[in-house]
Amino acid sequence: MIDVTPLDALGAFANDWLDTHHHFSFADYHDPARMGFGLLRVWNDDRIRPRTGFPMHPHRDMEIITYVRSGAITHEDNLGNRGRTEAGDVQVMSAGTGIVHAEMNMEDEDTTLFQIWIITDAPGHAPRWETRKFPTEPRRGALVVLASGRPADADDPGALMIHQDAAI
Repeated sequence: MIDVTPLDALGAFANDWLDTHHHFSFADYHDPARMGFGLLRVWNDDRIRPRTGFPMHPHRDMEIITYVRSGAITHEDNLGNRGRTEAGDVQVMSAGTGIVHAEMNMEDEDTTLFQIWIITDAPGHAPRWETRKFPTEPRRGALVVLASGRPADADDPGALMIHQDAAI
């Protein structure tokens, strides 16, 4: 069954730098009927204003996939990683035993992105971060695997690895 929910019917939060819609319960939005979908725990649709973003904060034991829809996001973490992910590209952060990171829109325009959290297959993985550019040409009806932990996708040179038998 497909459940179509209009964006304005989702949980939402807005302040001077962030406008976000939550497809599942998240932060102060709680709907017992929308707690996730299987291992998919979070799907947020974020608009981040220019020169703002999420300051340093911690995560652990979660696979966090970010798909940048417009603009770019700059990641920095306590492991020494720093990088910029542009529209159409993807970053994966395996929070594992713990990571502290910031996600900032350093651009002069809004950045829009999907942030997707998948419950990890086991606690205690080593934390890590990576980003990848994806081809922009149309794939003519073919789905492109962006991130996966499925064995069948292990040889796909484009898919970013996650610690779960799932694929985005």
